[in-house]
Amino acid sequence: MPSLPTTAFTTGSASPLGATVAGGGVNFAVYAPRAEAVRLLLFDGPLDAAAATVHALDPAADRTGPYWHVRVEGCGHGQVYGWQVDGPRDAGAGLLHDGAKLLLDPYARAVAGQQVYDRTAAAAPGDNTARALRSVVVDNARYDWQGDRPLSTPAREVIYEMHVRGFTAHASSGLDDGVRGTYAALATRAGWLRELGVTAVELMPVHEYDAQDAPPGRTNAWGYSPVGWFAPHAGYSSDRTPTGPVDEFRDMVRALHREGLRVILDVVYNHTAEGGPDGPVLSWRGLDNRGYYLAGPEPGRYADYTGCGNTFNSNHPVGCRLVLDSLRYWVREMHVDGFRFDLASVHARGEDGRPLDRPPVLWAIGTDPELAGASLIAEAWDAAGLYQVGDFPGGRFAVWNGRFRDDLRRFWRGDENTIESLMARIVGSPDVLRGEQARPSHSVNFVTCHDGFTLRDLVSYDRKHNRANGEDNRDGTDDNLSWNCGIEGATDDPVVSALRARQARNFLALTLLSHGAPMITSGDESGHTRVGNNNPWCQDNGLNHLDWSPAAQDAGLLRFTRGLVAFAGSLRILQEDRYWAATSPERAGDISWHGVRLGQPDWSPRSRSLAYTLAHAEGGELVHVMANAGSQGLAFEVPPPLAGARWLVVVDTARPSPGDIAGPDAPALPAEAPVKVAPHSVVVLACRAREGA
Repeated sequence: MPSLPTTAFTTGSASPLGATVAGGGVNFAVYAPRAEAVRLLLFDGPLDAAAATVHALDPAADRTGPYWHVRVEGCGHGQVYGWQVDGPRDAGAGLLHDGAKLLLDPYARAVAGQQVYDRTAAAAPGDNTARALRSVVVDNARYDWQGDRPLSTPAREVIYEMHVRGFTAHASSGLDDGVRGTYAALATRAGWLRELGVTAVELMPVHEYDAQDAPPGRTNAWGYSPVGWFAPHAGYSSDRTPTGPVDEFRDMVRALHREGLRVILDVVYNHTAEGGPDGPVLSWRGLDNRGYYLAGPEPGRYADYTGCGNTFNSNHPVGCRLVLDSLRYWVREMHVDGFRFDLASVHARGEDGRPLDRPPVLWAIGTDPELAGASLIAEAWDAAGLYQVGDFPGGRFAVWNGRFRDDLRRFWRGDENTIESLMARIVGSPDVLRGEQARPSHSVNFVTCHDGFTLRDLVSYDRKHNRANGEDNRDGTDDNLSWNCGIEGATDDPVVSALRARQARNFLALTLLSHGAPMITSGDESGHTRVGNNNPWCQDNGLNHLDWSPAAQDAGLLRFTRGLVAFAGSLRILQEDRYWAATSPERAGDISWHGVRLGQPDWSPRSRSLAYTLAHAEGGELVHVMANAGSQGLAFEVPPPLAGARWLVVVDTARPSPGDIAGPDAPALPAEAPVKVAPHSVVVLACRAREGA
């Protein structure tokens, strides 16, 4: 685009914020309340070292309150642009304007320039325009959704947490080099995910992030370093044009929706890639540092409740609006079905850092009508010690249930005093979720996630092995509650290998057969290992890339997972979003508790066993689960089956594949005599009333 004449620029409007295509031109608007001068830079191409046009906004005509705005005729979809803002600079007062820096629009719908971007140049004094990220104009009306709409929440969500690049980046995925690790690649696996039986994919961060925010020689692979909350990460797109990632992301959503899979985004609104005081000037810092971030107790410092150098001031009116506008955009224009909020308890803090009774941003999200159909999931803690899994504010948020993870790990490791806590996790954690509107679906039940060991590593390592991260094994948690089954790491010992396989199946069985919304971590279904690294956030390699080759895949575990997901999905009692009533002497309930003797759970400190029966009277189904975490086999009494029916053995984790889980031809229990449950294993029985019985 050649340099535009001054007649192409008119005053524009303060609303909407960002770059909006309308009537043969684009309206640009940005929030910069303390700016003294603002310039709009327009580039011919995404990698150009200098702008083709630099337009200085008139503070008398092009400013309304804290907003600067201008309309540009003759530009539109795909236009590359950026801002420069002059203003007071006083680090002690929290004012960090730097007119030499090219700033991203916080509302940019696409971000370009990754090939020339230099994080060091953004942090150093002086003009970094040639090596800066740039904003891109997107005309959302151009995309044809072909009738696609966000999907409604199923009776029971089964979540698959995954990394877009890591899922298909490995050469064994069988995809072309330019497609592996992209949104397009994920779209090709939509049918595979449907066959797995999950109902939703939870994508680790796809907002544009700074891949250079990592130790030297490494890459920020996980994406928890955002630079733009409206733009899909360009590095996950096979289409390298400036607006290509936007359409490729939408194509992926359509493909997943066609298979009945909902799309949940892991969103990081708690901090930005600008980091601490020595970090780069990318966007917010150069527009209104004092408004966008929480100030620390020392002049020029940030409050850091995230462990990432800064904390976004989401309860400031402008910060709150930015978060809400971003969420609405992803639902309205990108057809996303829900959100998982990283370190969500940060958003419960006020500007002084103290927790608020009714944090504005969380209640605004929870009550927003445009978000009413979207799933809202909170990681209900932060890096400064605030833990709100039991009482997260905002009304309708589900939470990652860290208690479920820890209590199941303790039980299967053989710890003492685990039975009472395990019982509470199985029934949906009503002891933890204390809010008036709490329901079992508000408990996202998991034993692994991207943070920490994979399932295979959970049963293979007692200690983390993180030296590859370059931090001398200091990073990552030491509190893994894991058990290596007798040998640390890889082994050829068949006894240890069999025990590990059994333990993996045990974790999956109780996760899928507990009340709430189960979550599976990508790769766990087929035995992915990170060789003991429990924090490979900076590893863009095989630690995070799934190996699809037959030699690396645990086909038996995959078969077990698919069968277990299907079986749990067939149980009506697990689909009902209400807390179960326990059977009492006065009445039959939904769940009955047992030990090796019927009706007699063993609550002693050294107990390693528990059994429970789920009954759905209207549906005519009965399920009996027996879990033995001890080192000796146990004989469990079995309740009588439904009238006219027989118990079928659906799951026995002590059996090697394919005997570990049965299909429609499940074998019948020979008699109602006690059932032998092997050490470290689960046995599941099921029966259904015959039609007309």
